[in-house]
Amino acid sequence: MSTPQAVIDFWQQAGPKRWFAKDDAFDATFRETFHATHLQAARRELESWLDSAEGALALLVLLDQYPRNAFRGTAHMFATDPLARLYAQRMVDAGLDQQVEPALRAFCYLPFEHSEDPRDQQRSLILNQQLDANTYRWAKEHAQIIERFGRFPHRNAVLARVTTDEERAFLDKGGFAG
Repeated sequence: MSTPQAVIDFWQQAGPKRWFAKDDAFDATFRETFHATHLQAARRELESWLDSAEGALALLVLLDQYPRNAFRGTAHMFATDPLARLYAQRMVDAGLDQQVEPALRAFCYLPFEHSEDPRDQQRSLILNQQLDANTYRWAKEHAQIIERFGRFPHRNAVLARVTTDEERAFLDKGGFAG
């Protein structure tokens, strides 16, 4: 089993250039390094990690970020989103998010930003407002998409959802594609 610190160290070393970019080599390394730990987290076997800010952040990386890299282009990218939101809510309720350094704190809030529930989007905006302007801008863009479509159109294909004409026009014009 990995440790919370190992997850955070890996994520910090990856840095912003790899966090939000498609990089097959990084995805493979992330997948190979933390697959077993991701599965443990998904089975709720690591809930004791919620007792610390470091542990809670590591869980959110494993449940929200790991699937988006390890299972890119599949519905499994979103399979652990509900659990990530639950843990993010617990983290925020306990005030543990405030113990995370600002450069990583956005990862405490991404489970809300990735949600298709408008209430989670509002929570994301409130929480991300305390961070830097760029982070807040991305949160606002996500919230606007949910306000407009009620879902993220770029997920339609992998989730076997029918794309509306309005969503297709949005995507064709370069609208947010994940």
